[in-house]
Amino acid sequence: MTATIAAHDPERATLDKAADENFPVAPFFLPRAWRTDLMAVYGFARLVDDIGDGDLAPGGADARLLGVSATDAQDRLVLLDAFEADLRRVFDGTPRHPLLRRLQPTVRRRALPVEPFLGLIAANRQDQLVTRYETYDDLLAYCELSANPVGRLVLGVTGTSTPERIRRSDAICTALQIVEHLQDVKEDLGRDRVYLPAEDLKRFHVQETDLAAPSAGASVRALVAYEAERARDLLNEGAPLVGSVHGRLKLLLAGFVAGGRAAVDAIAAAAFDVLPGPPKPGKVQLLREVGVILRGEG
Repeated sequence: MTATIAAHDPERATLDKAADENFPVAPFFLPRAWRTDLMAVYGFARLVDDIGDGDLAPGGADARLLGVSATDAQDRLVLLDAFEADLRRVFDGTPRHPLLRRLQPTVRRRALPVEPFLGLIAANRQDQLVTRYETYDDLLAYCELSANPVGRLVLGVTGTSTPERIRRSDAICTALQIVEHLQDVKEDLGRDRVYLPAEDLKRFHVQETDLAAPSAGASVRALVAYEAERARDLLNEGAPLVGSVHGRLKLLLAGFVAGGRAAVDAIAAAAFDVLPGPPKPGKVQLLREVGVILRGEG
């Protein structure tokens, strides 16, 4: 039944995934107008990731909506090119895909630029072509495309963008991306992707075959601990963003930082063994961390 619904209503199939995200997409305490626009942005980001990961709803409805033939419907680069063309219609025409038609009023209402959206498409295009990262700087450049645009769009929707806030937001978003990579080491390896920098694997004497083990050995744990500390440092660098805003936006941003810190703590609590499955923080741990941040203690 779910597959049947997804085949006929790809917009609903994509938006329904919001409930499974690590962090609330548009929590109830935000103003309705913000929630509407954040969900529109989420629909775009979720769909482009699903294209890049090959996770589109069965039936080929998304490809048809984008004008991609059945012959090319499995070609992710063709789909991403068609999606980019439809994105450009958001800014100067009438898009074909319902999720992009849903995005168009948000873009106009909030005067959002095209660049963050193009960045997310570029990240997914890169995922088809680049599966390993030699250095940490290479990984940061990828996060500039895959993660940082999301924070910039949140600031854009809420009308709070400044150069300093964007810098802090970028640090938080990059940290959250690194944490997600640490949680998903084995899943990513199954997709033939490794987001742990090759120079760090070499430094800690880790082979890629070690990442496929049922549980992590000492070298893998040391590597994960090293990358987790980098993520924590980035979260600390970005945390002053929370204190620079007020009201319900402050609570939302505190939730992002708290979610990242709680996830790092969960990884540490698992003794940095991420291979059996993604270590996830509990709600109590997350709420405690939110309180720490809002009190200005962290």
